[in-house]
Amino acid sequence: MNAADHQLPTEAEHQARMQAVQTKMHAKIAAAREKRDLLIVHTGAGKGKSTAAFGLLARNLGHGRTSVVVQFVKSGDSAIARALRHPRLTWHRTGQGFTWDTQNRAADIAACRKGWDLACAALADPAVKFVLLDELNIVLAYDYLPLAEVLAALRARAPGKHVVITGRGAPADLIAAADLVTEMTEVKHPFKSGVKAQVGVEF
Repeated sequence: MNAADHQLPTEAEHQARMQAVQTKMHAKIAAAREKRDLLIVHTGAGKGKSTAAFGLLARNLGHGRTSVVVQFVKSGDSAIARALRHPRLTWHRTGQGFTWDTQNRAADIAACRKGWDLACAALADPAVKFVLLDELNIVLAYDYLPLAEVLAALRARAPGKHVVITGRGAPADLIAAADLVTEMTEVKHPFKSGVKAQVGVEF
């Protein structure tokens, strides 16, 4: 089939199609009556897991919701942290850097435990409405924290708060417990062609 054979729908056909879609969407919206806090997981080998989570953080801050970020693994200041300074935001960075750089399992575990203690305080605080646990999946993948302990704290969290967990390799039990799971799939990445990390993209 060439371009000349392709017939665009008439305005009436397009309107009829969109009305059918509208009817289905309104039915789905009407059926979704439960409103509760969500456990959200961003995982997968693709880029953008933390970036998407920071978008949710910005949305919650825009609604005036008290928020806490605990960053595991990552160390140092970040442009996002500077950009999202807000009176209702508390930001903790407890990582020592990438595990292949630290090369010290005991120190990595101690740093993760410090971060997890801060996370547990945020999860238990009814005033906190949004918690971002950045790269916690990496921590769990390396067995730096017991998965059972993490799942128990997530289940016991104070009501009315959304929690987002990022990092590749999310464990199956965490995925099963989550309400929303997004897997980032890498299709193409400039690093594999020898391109350095870029300001405004990676950091």
